[in-house]
Amino acid sequence: MRRIALTALCLAAVTTAGLTGCQPGPDNAENKPGKPSQSSQNSRSSAAGAPKEPFAGLSAEEIADKALTATLGAASLRVKGDLPDDETKGTVQIDMALNKKNECAGTMGMDGEGKADMIKTGDTVYMKYDEAFLRAEGEGEDEAEADAMVALMAGKWTKMSAKGADAEDIADFCDLDTVLGGAEDLYSDASSGGGAVKVTRGRTTAVDGVPALALKAKEGKDRYTLYVATEGKPYLLRLDSTSPDDLGTLTFSDFDVPVPAQAPTGDVVDLDALGG
Repeated sequence: MRRIALTALCLAAVTTAGLTGCQPGPDNAENKPGKPSQSSQNSRSSAAGAPKEPFAGLSAEEIADKALTATLGAASLRVKGDLPDDETKGTVQIDMALNKKNECAGTMGMDGEGKADMIKTGDTVYMKYDEAFLRAEGEGEDEAEADAMVALMAGKWTKMSAKGADAEDIADFCDLDTVLGGAEDLYSDASSGGGAVKVTRGRTTAVDGVPALALKAKEGKDRYTLYVATEGKPYLLRLDSTSPDDLGTLTFSDFDVPVPAQAPTGDVVDLDALGG
């Protein structure tokens, strides 16, 4: 089951890589997010009656700063996307809601070979694998052992301690503070003067029907596009990476929506007890 944990960490790596570029502009009162700059005031006076420009008067870096602040401030969110897995060189499909109470609920898969449902609540991780997923996990193993694993677990809820070796990495991923914490640390480093990230405005568009502004970020050979909501709170709605080592797309939604992390009912296979 170790590969499952590594795919979860892949999500955190792409998230923090994409948000590293969200450093603020010059640190003066005129340019701080939340306070209209002189240029924005001039824009409003000279463009009366014209369509309102999203984030008028703010630089691309300031908009990215606002997006990071809003996203880090969410109590919960949903992440969906396809991501590369460094270990297998395959692609991970993930659709997960998670919160700052260290709870999560959703699905994950690898290269379209089946899926696994996942819930974490309290100190327990629950997983339900379909046969295709288990067969892919057992590839290369003894056929009889693979058959036994399928017979034991396919289509059934299993549970294991979140503090155990097989579940610890997944448990960390389910904590929104852990997943986004790396982004916050890297942002702090960048805002203190480090990094050579360039952020520029892109076009206005929509992500799943939500109006958004695209921002283009680049650092060396790395390229990202961040889509920031232009209505309501400026949440990060989507992150596209075309970087050679981090190809993939993530969408973010359901901000502050409660995570449906209820323990499954009925018979549940206790993997810790079997392993002991």
